[in-house]
Amino acid sequence: MAQITFTVAQDMDGISVYNFLRAKCEVSYRLIKRLKRVPMGITANGGHIRTIDPLQGGDIVTLNIPDDENPTVPNELPIDIIYEDAHIAVINKSSGMPVHPARDHVTDTLANAFSAHLIANGEPNSAFRVINRLDRDTTGLVLAAKNSHAASQLHGHTDKVYYAICQGLLTGSGTIDAPIRIMEGHGIQREVGEGGVSAITHWTALKNMHITAPNGNIHDLTLLKIHLETGRTHQIRVHFTSLGMPLAGDDMYGGSWDLIKRQALHCGQLNFCHPVTGEPMEFTAPLPQDMEDLCQ
Repeated sequence: MAQITFTVAQDMDGISVYNFLRAKCEVSYRLIKRLKRVPMGITANGGHIRTIDPLQGGDIVTLNIPDDENPTVPNELPIDIIYEDAHIAVINKSSGMPVHPARDHVTDTLANAFSAHLIANGEPNSAFRVINRLDRDTTGLVLAAKNSHAASQLHGHTDKVYYAICQGLLTGSGTIDAPIRIMEGHGIQREVGEGGVSAITHWTALKNMHITAPNGNIHDLTLLKIHLETGRTHQIRVHFTSLGMPLAGDDMYGGSWDLIKRQALHCGQLNFCHPVTGEPMEFTAPLPQDMEDLCQ
């Protein structure tokens, strides 16, 4: 069971539990409704309290969030956790690992590995609440919330920096503002086109490279720093493909496998405020070895 505590400010005498949690603590209506059905789900100074009851300055309000009923199946797989506390975890994901179980990947995902990690550390096996989901072959930082309150506080409030290597030469910086839609006849693949949802990508070129592949083909490449104003499925991959510059290794969108065998895309920086303390937090992850090798 996760516990989250809040202290009532001295100038809030008389505020109801419900108004305190909703207006001052930004606890979701859904979570409050759920906790009302849990014995001792919401307490004040250690005793049960109703959402209509008044609070006094200095009261300690505690949310006792029950464990998830249907957690992920654990599987002991390698996992690189670079930060963790009672509410969140920041993970540096490797290439080739899906984030969530699906039809073809039931027990070999980041969610399975994280569940095994929780159990090994004596924590309840909770649902894997990912705030920023990465594609299977994209590497880098993934933020996970350990309870529903942390998840609701974090959704839509993270800032991410990506690094990518595209085929072709770019200099300076720019913005791609082009709608993205599902490609006709495909369930996953996307394209730029009319009728799509708004998508905006800001990029800065960091380095140009001219590399001869083992098969003798010569490739012009650009290392990019990317910030997303929107977060659409495959947004970076689709936007650079629309410029005729797919990511190196991204065979789904026309990238070559001559130099790297997966899309050269990495989430290298993650900024957010802690969902409980409000503390600003920043994490970075260096380029993975395959992308670093190209840059050298």
